[in-house]
Amino acid sequence: MAKGPNAFRTISEAAEELGVPQHVLRFWETKFSFIRPMKRAGGRRFYRPQDIAVLSGVRALLHAEGYTIKGVQKLHREQGLTHVIAAGLGDNGSASLDGLTAAGPIDSSPRGELAEEARGRLVLALDDLQAVKARLDGLLRGL
Repeated sequence: MAKGPNAFRTISEAAEELGVPQHVLRFWETKFSFIRPMKRAGGRRFYRPQDIAVLSGVRALLHAEGYTIKGVQKLHREQGLTHVIAAGLGDNGSASLDGLTAAGPIDSSPRGELAEEARGRLVLALDDLQAVKARLDGLLRGL
């Protein structure tokens, strides 16, 4: 049974989808601060669709376009994450990223600042999570 396009991927699934070994993904994580997969207990990595898009961009820049690691780091600093993702989409920075941002905020600022809209979505998500936690706490007290 295949996963949907918005499903999280394990490191083995992400590596297979991107055509690189798992250790390469772990290495890139140490070299590129903007690669931040979700980690569960025990350090198990889960890659969101946005993470796969970022990794695809890094792979395209390193392997297809011949950038060095320092070159990709500089590109990210100067032009932002959106440009890195666009490279993975086969575009030079003008690709539409609406499908990726719908699943969550993408940090497109070179300095890591969130756009006001993204910050608002995070605040709403936090409110929802706190409400769910309060409800679960109430259920647990009733046991």
